[in-house]
Amino acid sequence: MSDPKNLTEAEWREKLTPEQYHILREKGTERAFTGDLNTNKAAGEYHCAACGQLLFTSDAKYDSGSGWPSFTAPAEGDAVEEHRDSSHGMIRTEVLCSNCEGHLGHVFPDGPGETGLRYCINSAALDFEPED
Repeated sequence: MSDPKNLTEAEWREKLTPEQYHILREKGTERAFTGDLNTNKAAGEYHCAACGQLLFTSDAKYDSGSGWPSFTAPAEGDAVEEHRDSSHGMIRTEVLCSNCEGHLGHVFPDGPGETGLRYCINSAALDFEPED
């Protein structure tokens, strides 16, 4: 794949499903409890559905009850970028893939464990690769 930051919107539309395009490129969200990966408990890795970059691992996944896959931390420190999001009358922290800048979801300071973070990520923004 060529540098994903250089793809045109027409190329993104061709590469992604309509739902993936809406979420990853237009900063949309899927309805709670509708994503395929929300209840996934298998061991493996979660990659960006747009560019394939490793984002999260099953070791960091937990059931937050929010209706979206939730993680306590990214797989690598630089796998995601965080930006202030003041849309919809709220102040939140948006999570983007650091490789292609695709919108993944948001991170909140109400998670368990050492990080205390809840990365609330859209299933459609992720591809899951199970462990061998």
